[in-house]
Amino acid sequence: MDVLAPVDGSECSFRALRFATEFARRYGAGLHVIHVTDIESERAEAVLERAEAVLDEAGILDDPEFVSEFRLLSPGYADRIGEDILEVAREDGYDHVVMGHHGKGAIDRLVLGSAAETVVRAAEVPATVVP
Repeated sequence: MDVLAPVDGSECSFRALRFATEFARRYGAGLHVIHVTDIESERAEAVLERAEAVLDEAGILDDPEFVSEFRLLSPGYADRIGEDILEVAREDGYDHVVMGHHGKGAIDRLVLGSAAETVVRAAEVPATVVP
């Protein structure tokens, strides 16, 4: 089993990454971290560095059988990030997607982040959204 954990730099995405870490550990799954961004910047690299720190805290960063890869997908488009995550999950054959909910607009915050909502509605595999 392979788990895909998209991160966007928000606190909720790192809470979801911590959940994904425990989920993968419990079920002996591989964990794959991606950051889909609509900009190319140093911030994107900082997000992946923070994700590495979360995995390091869990004691699994250097376990190649557990954490298979970190990927930066760029450029994405803000209104397409959910579709980009779905495409990665589908093309690479992930078995589960774990992500935080985070909306940039007021309406998005009332329900789910638009990317999380897109993934939950259209994923062909189980998707867990962590608040």
